[in-house]
Amino acid sequence: MSKLAAKATQELREAVEQAIAKAQAQGELPEAQAPAFTLEVPADRAHGDWACNAAMAGARAFKSAPRKIAEAIQKNIDLADTYFQSCEIAGPGFLNFTYAPRFYGEVLQDIHKLGTEYGRSDFGGGKRVLVEFVSANPTGPMHIGNARGGVLGDALSSALETAGYQVEREFYVNDAGNQVNKFACSLEARYLQIYKGEENVPFPEDGYQGEDIKEHAKDFAEKYGDEFVEAAEDVRKQALVDYALPKNIQGLHDDLLRYRVEYDNWFRESTLHANGAVGRVVELLKEKGATYEKEGAVWFKGEEYGSEDFVLVRSNGVPTYVVPDIAYHYDKLVTRNFDVAIDVLGADHHGYVPRLKGALTALGVDASRLQIVLMQMVRLVRDGEIVKASKRSGKAITLVTLLEEVPVDAARFLFNSYEPNTRIDFDLDLAVQQDSQNPVYYVQYAHARVCSILKNLAADGITPRECTMEELNLLTAPEEIELIRQLSAYTSEVEGAARAMDPARITRYVTALSTLFHKFYNACRVKGDDPALTAARLYLCTAFKQVLENGLGLFKVTAPETM
Repeated sequence: MSKLAAKATQELREAVEQAIAKAQAQGELPEAQAPAFTLEVPADRAHGDWACNAAMAGARAFKSAPRKIAEAIQKNIDLADTYFQSCEIAGPGFLNFTYAPRFYGEVLQDIHKLGTEYGRSDFGGGKRVLVEFVSANPTGPMHIGNARGGVLGDALSSALETAGYQVEREFYVNDAGNQVNKFACSLEARYLQIYKGEENVPFPEDGYQGEDIKEHAKDFAEKYGDEFVEAAEDVRKQALVDYALPKNIQGLHDDLLRYRVEYDNWFRESTLHANGAVGRVVELLKEKGATYEKEGAVWFKGEEYGSEDFVLVRSNGVPTYVVPDIAYHYDKLVTRNFDVAIDVLGADHHGYVPRLKGALTALGVDASRLQIVLMQMVRLVRDGEIVKASKRSGKAITLVTLLEEVPVDAARFLFNSYEPNTRIDFDLDLAVQQDSQNPVYYVQYAHARVCSILKNLAADGITPRECTMEELNLLTAPEEIELIRQLSAYTSEVEGAARAMDPARITRYVTALSTLFHKFYNACRVKGDDPALTAARLYLCTAFKQVLENGLGLFKVTAPETM
């Protein structure tokens, strides 16, 4: 929560504790250890701003009915020097507290003082966090799931940064292993077919069939001609991969940049093979007694570490795909010593996670430092029907073809509107709709609306200025109070998004904030007959504008001034 809200709740906690002590001193409550109690925001704000269960929690210790305990606390509580003005008893003994007007005024002052920094906190304590996301194979274009993973990982990174963590974003380039061998075989077949004919060069059954493979082979042939037709197979394959793979990696980089995703690190799997890290991690596991041999293969004793046993090194001496992954995460958490590593993965990796965590535990690494965000699949919908192909090309929709149909703002906003474990039916029609049914349009329109208010008032010679607390205390309409209350919650929402690893909380927050602003706009005329009230409402408008910009900026959605 914001420092102001944290201070208010601390004041309230102390006031309740002092009221209990005072009631005991006066004999209204028996001498007993005061119980631990909670403070929480009630679901229905008509019940107050904070609810306290101290009376319920103290029933056993004080051997008294909660209602009687609540009455003793209410009688003895002193809220004079706090941000609260009243204490009411509800139901069997809940204590409900309401903010004093000065709290709302100070919230607005706090927003104006902090500006773009409003919402930041030291919740994360400066811990170093590495967030790895997308990590699409560089053997072809990014699919639609990567569109969701891209904004999920990027927005989560921003939430963590805002909440006080030191964050690095990383893309893991799978430039080694089986998929690259398959890529090489596919390229080789298409290259040789150019000179020998398709009927004379069979294409691998499990090869990559995409048009991009044909294009790479054609471009390679234009550059090198038939120079590699008679070359040794391994030389030919390596030349083709060396030519095509960097182009694909650059394509991934460019496509993600268009999607407003930038990485601090592009980590190549091949470096783990080149520097011996893959072999070393197997030897470390052997030294820890976490392996055994069976039929010439090296197995990991998974059952001892929370997973099933699995092969590390095949009988032919080739490591399985999981070994570079173990080496990679050992590099994250031990070699580079990040406090936490977060992987954003598709839900199909569910069974893979225990293997990875089990291996890390065997290596002496606290596996809780690896946190996994599993995201569900995405289905595209148009006219109520599932869509699998692009309207324009007739081919499968990739990140690039999606962004040809849908604005980046809409894609980022809508993909970040769901918890990671929720399947998404992405409505292509809704994403381009320009009305309040489209959530991103609805929120951006709130920003354009406040900009219009500021522009119109400026034309009348009325500009924002600092307000006194007396002026801010004029903001008493329910729509004003609700809006300020929502503004005060922004910091705690960011912290909640970081804690739950769910940046969709910020999308939901700015949507709710926009709803409250639209209600305020319809109920409260900013320019009125009272200059002090006009100034206070203008001050509220500029505070709203700032917080909305901060929230949208967190997941890189623009805040237009006109629509």
